[in-house]
Amino acid sequence: MIELGKRQKLQVVKIVDFGVYLAQAARDEEKVLLPAKQVPQGTAVGDSIEVFVYRDSKDRLISTTAQPKLTLGEVASLRVAETGKFGAFLDWGLEKDLFLPFKEQTRKVAAGDEFPVALYIDKSSRLCATMKVYHYLRTDSPYKKDDRVTGYIYEISRQFGAFVAVDNCYSALIPPKEMYGELKVGQTVSARVTSVHEDGKLNLSVREKAYIQIEKDAVRIEESMKERGGKLPFSDKADPQLIRAEMAMSKNEFKRAVGYLLKAGKIEISENEIRFCQGRGKAE
Repeated sequence: MIELGKRQKLQVVKIVDFGVYLAQAARDEEKVLLPAKQVPQGTAVGDSIEVFVYRDSKDRLISTTAQPKLTLGEVASLRVAETGKFGAFLDWGLEKDLFLPFKEQTRKVAAGDEFPVALYIDKSSRLCATMKVYHYLRTDSPYKKDDRVTGYIYEISRQFGAFVAVDNCYSALIPPKEMYGELKVGQTVSARVTSVHEDGKLNLSVREKAYIQIEKDAVRIEESMKERGGKLPFSDKADPQLIRAEMAMSKNEFKRAVGYLLKAGKIEISENEIRFCQGRGKAE
């Protein structure tokens, strides 16, 4: 059986003016055309040729010796060539661009955008792309705890967190408690591996290990205080939501960083504000 969307070795069973017909075996009725411009010189009946099988602009089964950027079941980062009435078209290295239906988009896309997609066969037996790559991502990454990785956020769930395609191919998640700043779909993030599940999926954090992060958080607090004239209009006793909204950190992280600055003699704390110690702040 000739497999749509895959590279495979097929046998030349017939030579015509406009190319050659390929099949898995000489007597098979199922055949696919390899156009003449792609037929290797000196090809004869009985030869084997490795090809990729897809559908042309008229939805006819056809083969090519060209190497597409994506095959069935894989994930790869592709660029939008153009958008249309029913979806977008992606450059995947073949003459006919790959169709990305609106229903398979997780955000609005525009020409020139690049993001990871998977290749699948739709109900009409056509090859299409999907941005919903969760079930296609690999779980055999080489990464371990505390490794730094780069990934693309392809979906965000309030319940589960931010779903990330690390290296555009490995399955990863930033849990809600590790989501800081303005994370959004379509964003590329640098993160730290916090754990590797038994099934191979990665858990990530956009923050450093605690002892490193405390210093970074302390610097952020100092910078924020300088921008506000040398003080913050709230203390470490403030509502956690306020702290997260203002400082992009949890209340515990904020308290640790404030404690670090207090111990260093840089700040003073009152019931409703934090201010630089006398002689520090604006001029520094």
